[in-house]
Amino acid sequence: MSSVVQTVTDLVTPIVDEHGFELVEVEFVKEGKSWYLRVFIDKEGGIDIEECALVSEQLSEKLDNVDPDPIPQAYFLEVSSPGAERPLKKEKDYEKALGGYIHISLYQAVQDEKVYEGFLESFDENQLTLKVRIKTREKQITFDRNNIAKARLAIQF
Repeated sequence: MSSVVQTVTDLVTPIVDEHGFELVEVEFVKEGKSWYLRVFIDKEGGIDIEECALVSEQLSEKLDNVDPDPIPQAYFLEVSSPGAERPLKKEKDYEKALGGYIHISLYQAVQDEKVYEGFLESFDENQLTLKVRIKTREKQITFDRNNIAKARLAIQF
């Protein structure tokens, strides 16, 4: 985790906790010539734009008062909902997703594929099992969690 992400996580956590929100993810990324500090928050029933604005204002004020400045370059601060395809990062995220449709990207291919979508059947600290559809057949595939680069909720079409 970068020092910027860690610093922002430390600053924003008390804000989201105070309001009963959940901190889903913090990312600091360069896109084109611009830097973006993105903070994703959520709560039961979903987060609204006013709640995002509240967290943005409070975090911005805290960031302005940190000396030395943890982010010396210019950047855009975005506070938003993780959306319908929220990332699965914590054990709690996987628990909520159990039985739901998810998308995973792998570091190394399994059965010649590096991307899978399916229903999360089970998981533990070492592996997870998806029920996937391959052509017309449903099949259970178990993945080593160390091989999962990214996991997120998915929308089934």
